[in-house]
Amino acid sequence: MAELIIMFREVLEASLIIGILYTYLNKSGNNDSIKMVWSGVAVAVLASIVIALIFGKLAIGLKDSEAKIFEGVVMIIASIVLTTMIIWMARNKNISEDLKNKAKEAISSGFKYGIFTLAFVAVFREGVEIILLLWGAGKDGINVVSSVIGALLGLAGGYAIFVQGVKFPLKQFFNITSVLLIFVAAGMLTYGVHELESGGVIPYYGGKTEIKEDVILATRANGDSKTFNYTIENEKKAKKWASRIWDINPQKNSDGSYPILHDKGAIGGLIKGFFGYNGDPSLIEFVTWILSIIGLNFLYQKVGKRKI
Repeated sequence: MAELIIMFREVLEASLIIGILYTYLNKSGNNDSIKMVWSGVAVAVLASIVIALIFGKLAIGLKDSEAKIFEGVVMIIASIVLTTMIIWMARNKNISEDLKNKAKEAISSGFKYGIFTLAFVAVFREGVEIILLLWGAGKDGINVVSSVIGALLGLAGGYAIFVQGVKFPLKQFFNITSVLLIFVAAGMLTYGVHELESGGVIPYYGGKTEIKEDVILATRANGDSKTFNYTIENEKKAKKWASRIWDINPQKNSDGSYPILHDKGAIGGLIKGFFGYNGDPSLIEFVTWILSIIGLNFLYQKVGKRKI
């Protein structure tokens, strides 16, 4: 579901920008420049596909700990990108006028590829954002159906607004999706921290472990304890277990599948994708999630909506 919202919003943004350029050029009689718009869009889409393939190739070739570190860094970057997108949309109230002015400048400058560059940058930026954000939202596997539906809805929305002249409450739409995406961004940041913990970049905090003869006694902050046979690998597992401040995930089903409320189950996984829900968070994950929700909301309210 998170993929649907991301794709819908990103594709709609790109469609709106291209629609503004197309409408302005068409009404001002610059029909030759319209070809440059579509050329910029086509090249941007191809460039985005190439970047996505390279990105996927890099991720597949990494080993276990390297993959976790890579994914953690990507998740944090995706969270930052999503945050800047939310703030940018909140601050730019006159996108249409800004684009028209840039188009005028590009045409009057005599630079042949000015309009091409405007269209290319607009679509390529959205394409790179989609790659990062889908990777972040679909950390346990991208939902292709939701992504395709979201993209089609975004295209349909842009077509309806600029070609059919349908009135759409864009301000309300972006306000509502911005609030939802704040939670998605917080979840991405928290999961990035989770992966960096698993990759050994960030040490496990909270709880304690003691080695007693041939066993490791792990104790959580809430008093729960568990023993592990002493091995180097189990020492890491014990520290990980002890760092968890609670575990409300239900036990796996007898067939090995996850119950619907497990954070990897049907409903739990959906909540995890939207809000960063984790049934057994570590102390640093929980603190990161709380601080990121507060911080992102502050940025959106105070910086994003500030008059400029």
